[in-house]
Parts: sequence; C-alpha cells; structure tokens
Amino acid sequence: MKIYTRTGDAGQTGVIGGRVDKDDARVEAYGTVDELNCFVGQAIGFLDAGRDADLMADLLEIQHELFDCGGDLALLKPDQRPFKVTAEMVDRLETWIDKYDAETPDIQRFILPGGTQASSALHVCRTVCRRAERRVVTLARKQPINEEVRRYLNRLSDLFFTVARTANHRAGSPDVEYVRSAEVFKRKP
Repeated sequence: MKIYTRTGDAGQTGVIGGRVDKDDARVEAYGTVDELNCFVGQAIGFLDAGRDADLMADLLEIQHELFDCGGDLALLKPDQRPFKVTAEMVDRLETWIDKYDAETPDIQRFILPGGTQASSALHVCRTVCRRAERRVVTLARKQPINEEVRRYLNRLSDLFFTVARTANHRAGSPDVEYVRSAEVFKRKP
C-alpha cells in the first residue's frame, strides 16, 4: 500500500460517509484531536518509566481514546455506526483526576506551566486539548456530534492539569506559582 493517494490534492479529504473540504469544521476538530494525541505521546516520553508507570499506562489509554474521539468526529452522519466515546470513559477520567489530585499538595494560587519537562509537556497537552474542545464546540453548532466527545475533552484537559502537577510533585519539583495571583483556590477537603 502506498502512503500517498493523491485524492486530497484538490483540497478535499475523506471522512466516514463522504468527502469534505480540508478546512471543514469537522476536519479542524478531529485534526486538533490528532495533534493532541501527538503531544500526549511526546509527554509520555518525558516521564520516568519506573516512577511514572501508572501515568504512562493511563496516558497510553488516553491516546487510544483520542483515536476513538477522532473516529466519532469523522462521522458525517451520527447514525452511521455506534459511537465509541461513552459516558463511562468520562467517569473514569474523573476517577483518575481524583486519584492523581490526592497525591499533590494543596494549590492556592494559579500556577504557570513549567517545572519538569514532563509537566511542561502535559501543560501543552492541556492547552491543545482546550483548543480541540473549542473546535468541537464550533462543529457541534453546525452539525450533530457525539456529545460525549465534548464532555470527554473537557474533563481530559482537567486531567492534564492534574497529572502535570503530579509529574512535578513526583520529581520533587514544586509547581511554579503565578506571583501576582491572590489565593484563589480552596484547600482540599
């Protein structure tokens, strides 16, 4: 099989159920999810295989699920096949957020992306995830989508924030507080 097909040379690409322009809102949405998936792979590479094996495994699972998100977003019509992204996947992200958040010290101020390379890379994942979510919101205004994808991306950006802090904490690197921030967060219960 050849990698190049030449079918996109005129500015269109195939989606599940037809062809659309390469700058279509649908392609922007799943393309940004694909970009996010690449950054997640990069972040995994910055983690310590011994200390962060659980994080690496969870992030690898997220990479598979981001592929599922992209597949659901590539459906031209929502009734073409069953959706892959489910509410249970969103619930599991919440469980992971709670688990990793319990490892980190209380946060009182806004923090800046930084600390370790792994944490910095996970903050990049967080911001790209937020952009992917915005692209999905734009798409949903125009065409029907799997609403669980939007929920999944919303929760996933929270997970990236949490695991970025976890990566710093495990490495013994404190979060970088935004020095102009007042104390804006409540202490953990």
